[in-house]
Amino acid sequence: MEWNAAIVWWVATGLLVAGELATGTFYLLMLAIGSAAGALTAHAQQGFLAQAVAALVVGGGAVVAWHLRRRRAAGAPAPERNPDINLDIGERVQVDAWNADGTARVGYRGTSWNARYVGEGAPASGPHVIAEVRHNEICLRRVA
Repeated sequence: MEWNAAIVWWVATGLLVAGELATGTFYLLMLAIGSAAGALTAHAQQGFLAQAVAALVVGGGAVVAWHLRRRRAAGAPAPERNPDINLDIGERVQVDAWNADGTARVGYRGTSWNARYVGEGAPASGPHVIAEVRHNEICLRRVA
């Protein structure tokens, strides 16, 4: 079997995809897209220089675009404030009284929890929302 340029590009694409699956480096997938562009250019009977330019422009452009997208994207909140990780975030609780140090005991999910006030101003009794969960302590903000 004779290996033409398109087959070489497709094999390179497969190796890059396998490398991405093994390492989780998304940039390798962007380079695989560029390699596929080189393969398609080879199928169009273009010369090696055109194939290499297509792979470079598409793959390099995808890498740069992905890098810029990641840099602009807002970082995920810390785990203690991330509602995707902790489903208690955003739930409402009732605070009967606060201690002088900004802590309280509140009933939530059938048990008594240590609570800490992290909102604006002085803590006051009434409805609050869970803003964070730090270990075994819930951090509360006053409901607006």
